Amino acid sequence: MTLVKFAPGNNSKVFKTSYNDLFDSFFNTDQFLSKSIINRTPAVNILENEDEFLIEIAAPGLNKESFKINLEEDKLSVSAGEMESANDENANKKYNRREFNYAVFSRDFNLPETADSNKIYAEYKDGILNIRISKKEELKIQARAISIQ
Repeated sequence: MTLVKFAPGNNSKVFKTSYNDLFDSFFNTDQFLSKSIINRTPAVNILENEDEFLIEIAAPGLNKESFKINLEEDKLSVSAGEMESANDENANKKYNRREFNYAVFSRDFNLPETADSNKIYAEYKDGILNIRISKKEELKIQARAISIQ
């Protein structure tokens, strides 16, 4: 069985050159297939409620030992790196295209003044790294009803 790349509307083999693959990979708009640096940075959600901040980082395929989370002053740094082993079972396979490879990323987050740097917890589950940052008790917004006199 042979896999053939299909480009709709480009049925002419006369103008097909080796440059097409170069331009296809450079201008590829499919984010799942392109190798741009943008796609090597995982998507992040940042949520806030009354008690804490939650940072959700989509990083499927890694394990919790791959992550490093550091706090320096008010900057939270999250990085991960995992390289495929050269001695693994895929070493003798012939690939026409290989996109699973060295996965490294680093993200920095500036913590607000309301964040309690002593209460930061992380959990990796189902491909999502969840980082919970509690808010300082004295700076939490106190909601109360104001009576009119």
